[in-house]
Amino acid sequence: MDDVDRQLIALLRKDARASVAALAAKLGVSRGTVTNRLRKLEDSHVIVGYGVLLRPDAEPHGISAWMGVRVDGNQTRAVIAALLGEPGVAALHDTNGRWDLLAELRAQSMAELSQVLERVRLVKGIANTETSILLASYR
Repeated sequence: MDDVDRQLIALLRKDARASVAALAAKLGVSRGTVTNRLRKLEDSHVIVGYGVLLRPDAEPHGISAWMGVRVDGNQTRAVIAALLGEPGVAALHDTNGRWDLLAELRAQSMAELSQVLERVRLVKGIANTETSILLASYR
């Protein structure tokens, strides 16, 4: 990745729905260059998907939980890739301390959360997890 790739990713983080033409104009490159770079970033799994970010209170009936994940051995990349592909994982963070990763989970019901937890438990390379359900947010 070079500076143009990093700038492209930064623009997509601000607006994942930006058109190729708008991205090209902001970067000062051709639309073909943006298209090719996006394809390469997607093919190399630097970009693993595009999504919608919602305010936490936008889905008041949903369930949010935090999951600490301890990775077994040197399998962090594989675990990250698997968790980023899990629809119940809203955000994933690399941390230090007790847990290697911290995942923010979202589900519409306890049954759906249970299914998310079951799928995560099956991910090869996860040694241990601990999940806490979010009861209230104060800020």
